[in-house]
Amino acid sequence: MTAKKKTSQKTTEGDNAPGLDFESTLAELESLVQKMEAGELSLEASLEAFERGVKLTRACQATLKQAELRIQTLSAQNQDIVPTEESSNE
Repeated sequence: MTAKKKTSQKTTEGDNAPGLDFESTLAELESLVQKMEAGELSLEASLEAFERGVKLTRACQATLKQAELRIQTLSAQNQDIVPTEESSNE
């Protein structure tokens, strides 16, 4: 049995998805979409699910944006420490 690696990244989009990590937020969003597409919900429940889905989507987007910024920062830092040919020949 393989364990799925969990990230410690929590969504921080206000009260949109409090305490949920990215994977949990995305799983909940996918579940809502499946229920709505299957027609399992009443009109009122569909509207509530849609509202929740918008909040979850925003939370996922915010988390992805934070990850992208971290990658850009790390990439920029890495460029500063990569030796050039001149310095490696000395």
